[in-house]
Amino acid sequence: MNPKELLEQHDLLPRKSLGQNFLHDPNALEKIASLAELTRETTVLEIGPGTGTLTEVLAQQAKRVIAVELDERLRPILEQRLEAYPNVEVIYQDILATDTAALIGGGDYVVVANVPYYITSAILRHLLESSYRPSRLIVTMQLEVAERLVAKPGDMGVLSVSAQFYAQTRIVMRLKPGIFWPRPEVDSAVVRMETFATPPVSVPSETLFFRVVRAGFSQKRKQLKNSLGDGLHIGTAAAGSLLEEAGIDPRRRPETLTLEEWAALTRQYAETDPG
Repeated sequence: MNPKELLEQHDLLPRKSLGQNFLHDPNALEKIASLAELTRETTVLEIGPGTGTLTEVLAQQAKRVIAVELDERLRPILEQRLEAYPNVEVIYQDILATDTAALIGGGDYVVVANVPYYITSAILRHLLESSYRPSRLIVTMQLEVAERLVAKPGDMGVLSVSAQFYAQTRIVMRLKPGIFWPRPEVDSAVVRMETFATPPVSVPSETLFFRVVRAGFSQKRKQLKNSLGDGLHIGTAAAGSLLEEAGIDPRRRPETLTLEEWAALTRQYAETDPG
């Protein structure tokens, strides 16, 4: 039974406020599960199980599936669909308020998610900035957001810097609106992220690195010496000197910097800033 029929059976409508678009194409579901490379030893954290179509596929391949669903109205649908799978546990709460370490209980885990488009960035930050990161993420999201994640220097933003700092990130599938219900107005994509054991660039601390990055992007249309000067509260002249000492032209714009250049800038800032 497809998501539309299931919801109608329970007298429910999708909530636009929750960004609910349920993926129902069997081929896409199988492909997403295969991208997660699950084994009978794998623990999966699924975010947004919805009507459980993907959850069921994951349960057939993984050792354990913990599904976090915000919309408790879907409880009867999920209980009915997943009754035959004792390896599935559904938690009804907000993933952004969830202590992942406490939920998983230790060991490696993989995230598989069809997340609401409006909070994709927040969910990725919640997972990647945690001290207990998943080893792999397979995330269905709006194509435009996926393209921002894998952007190259010249079109970088805080989101792409963050994604590429924490994981090898690539788009592995593109999905048309017709395989979702309700049909979204935009194309979607599946992104695969293999998290790094250690970041690919050397920085004094993650906190300081992202402080510098966010300062640099605080006024994206301005030259770096201006946005960095304002964002770090050090002034344009000091920011210009800092950039030159890091080997970066102060006139450049933040979207043009590579990950290594952000790291070099952070290392230089750490030497000059006592805080």
